[in-house]
Amino acid sequence: MKQKLKLFFAAIASTVLIACQPQPQAEMTTLNGKTMGTTYTVKYIAQPHQKLPESHTVQQQIDDLLKEVNRQMSTYDKNSEISQFNQMPASANAMPISADFATVLAEAIRLNGVTEGALDVTVGALVNLWGFGADKSVNKSPTPAELAKANQMVGLDKLLFRQPENAKATLGKTVDGVYVDLSAIAKGFGVDKVAQHLDSLGVADYLVEIGGELRGKGKNIQGKTWAVGIEQPSLAQQQNSQVVVALDNRALATSGDYRNFHTDESGKRLSHIINPKTQQPISHNLASISVVADNTMTADGLATGLYVLGETEALRVAEREKLAIFLIVKTPNGFETKQSSEFDKFLIKK
Repeated sequence: MKQKLKLFFAAIASTVLIACQPQPQAEMTTLNGKTMGTTYTVKYIAQPHQKLPESHTVQQQIDDLLKEVNRQMSTYDKNSEISQFNQMPASANAMPISADFATVLAEAIRLNGVTEGALDVTVGALVNLWGFGADKSVNKSPTPAELAKANQMVGLDKLLFRQPENAKATLGKTVDGVYVDLSAIAKGFGVDKVAQHLDSLGVADYLVEIGGELRGKGKNIQGKTWAVGIEQPSLAQQQNSQVVVALDNRALATSGDYRNFHTDESGKRLSHIINPKTQQPISHNLASISVVADNTMTADGLATGLYVLGETEALRVAEREKLAIFLIVKTPNGFETKQSSEFDKFLIKK
């Protein structure tokens, strides 16, 4: 009898000991680095008993991915794929391009149609002429003659792009001087590449950010959907409420002229975003536009294209295409906000 009691109490003690031991908890890792002339932050959650590579290994993998995007699409790298294309004459044979380059270019061409020509990645000749390209030595406004000459190199019809199903994509040009600039969309693609890598590792919960462009999936460490505030121009801090957006399998990108501009010889402030239809820096009352989309590449490209269109046309296109957009508009009395019907789905109500 005594032996049975000993075994009984031993079993109870063992059960109590196991119950009192702390249960494994999910852990969040935060990685920070530099890429594409800006910074990145990656947050991801490792679930209990989930075996992921060490954080330094994950960071090295991310850095390698982003370096590859730069090698393909950076106009600041004279040896990149895109720079090789920009330097080649129209008489040269179309050059083979990587699958990633082709993917980004194809999406940029599609978004050119969605934005009614406002997003045009061949605008590079004009961007350079205004001093916002890789060579930023220009400090005066171009003449009408210079603009007219550069404009002859702008337009998707100047590209010879082939993307066959079972062969490598190729890219050529019909006019000397055609200059493709994917900066309006490549950063978003970089975010997507990092997200895809985390997916491949089995990570179900993460938030990836590069230079203000974001993509979220799953939950944060508190078990809630990732919530991000929309970046606002410093002058708009008069607003009392911050707009917060939920990102679960969604991306957010913002475009505006408050982060990148310069002044010409007369002191006039010039936006870095060029309207391909007018050949001029945009000069409307739209301070910024934010877009929520399924992926960051699309959100990034739409944000730039819709920003070029301006407040009224951007909202018109957004309603037609069922796009989720949020606008901060400059008015004589400060700033006001507007949004498309679709955007309300992603707002976190206070």
